[in-house]
Amino acid sequence: MKPITGSIVALVTPMHDDGSVDYDTLRRLIDWHIEQGTDCIGVVGTTGESPTVTVEEHCEIIRVAVQHAAGRVPIMAGCGGNSTREAIALAEYARQVGADCQLQVVPYYNKPTQEGLYQHFKAIAEATGDLPIILYNVPGRTVADLLPETALRLAQIPGIVGIKEATGNLERAQWLIREKPAHFAVYSGDDATAVALMLCGGQGNVSVTANVAPRLMHELCTAAIAGDARTAMRIQMQLLPLHKQLFIEANPIPVKWAMARLGLCGPTLRLPLTPLSSTAQAAVESALRFSGLL
Repeated sequence: MKPITGSIVALVTPMHDDGSVDYDTLRRLIDWHIEQGTDCIGVVGTTGESPTVTVEEHCEIIRVAVQHAAGRVPIMAGCGGNSTREAIALAEYARQVGADCQLQVVPYYNKPTQEGLYQHFKAIAEATGDLPIILYNVPGRTVADLLPETALRLAQIPGIVGIKEATGNLERAQWLIREKPAHFAVYSGDDATAVALMLCGGQGNVSVTANVAPRLMHELCTAAIAGDARTAMRIQMQLLPLHKQLFIEANPIPVKWAMARLGLCGPTLRLPLTPLSSTAQAAVESALRFSGLL
């Protein structure tokens, strides 16, 4: 795989009013992101409501994204699960249909040890390592935390090419960047601190904000990766209210509302997620206006 750098949108899964997946809008969003300069499209991650889509829908979203992108932009397929066998099965499907890489989240709920995490990702790499693997560490959601020393141990395994580090801990990210092998990429998974991580040597940002501001996020990432702190921080200050307010309630509740407000897709979510509260709507609207999107 050609190394992926820049803005990687953690794409929402658009849905019709009845809750079914809206594949036509998914295709339109992919076209829009390509036109806006998004460097890679991530599907069926947390922002894509992976916990509530069925296995069949999960696979079909990956297939449609790969087919419609048609090589114009890399597709990062969310394939994670808290069952190693399920994660391998999803990765095998993503490989089959032509995804460019797989995003593998730390197993959630069952709280594996560090050795358990190592063995989980090692098993996935041994089964599907010809589809490059990006680890995804988000302990705020998974409870289990992939510690830097375990991530660096995993970085030695063929097929494991990077990590989405979503802790927002910049000291931790710097140690990963300092100690990692040359082939291993460190991506931010936290919009608010992504610019700093990239200025420290990170290769990109897996972004929620990019769902509504793809051009700006692409420009921010390009500047930060190039070491142009002045340009990167100018854009960061423009987007900072969005970085905050898109997490005013659990992701993807606010970003789906924001996308509906911008006419990009419908606001429908699946339970147990519920529509954005009226108080939060005002805060997200204000952030959209400040950032120049409304």
